[in-house]
Amino acid sequence: MANAKIIELKAQQVAEVAEKIKQAQSVVAFDYRGLTVEEVTALRNNMRKAGVEYVVLKNSIVERAAKEAGIDESINAYLKGPSAFAFGYEDAVAPAKILKESIKKFKKCEIKGGIINGVVSDAAAMETLADLPSREVLLSRLLGSMMSPISGLAIVLDQIAKKADGAQAE
Repeated sequence: MANAKIIELKAQQVAEVAEKIKQAQSVVAFDYRGLTVEEVTALRNNMRKAGVEYVVLKNSIVERAAKEAGIDESINAYLKGPSAFAFGYEDAVAPAKILKESIKKFKKCEIKGGIINGVVSDAAAMETLADLPSREVLLSRLLGSMMSPISGLAIVLDQIAKKADGAQAE
């Protein structure tokens, strides 16, 4: 009876993790060995502030959940040894960026790989993702570049109008 209950609980956990993988824009797998309790607490707080979920899960659970979520089996290569996972639901860049900053600060742990919008990526791709600006910064840059020609035109038209008013006043 106990075995059936354990199997049911594990199946439920696999389903929950599969749902998290489906909902997340990015999932970063990393080796957390060497971090002290204070460092892990600081990391969790930074992630929480950024809307990122930090979870330590068994690799076998994540492996089954990834398969259930339709993720390529190449993710299994990154599920060796102790693993923690950072799920970024709102911002795909946030988990990788926070982890990269923490690795620089603590000089411990390492990014193994992860999933970006359903595509399995290696550690190098996650590092590249961490170097990207946040979504808000990218949108503001795009908006600024779109507004630049319009504001330039408005300035030119204003100068023409001022010259025309000055010429009429004489």
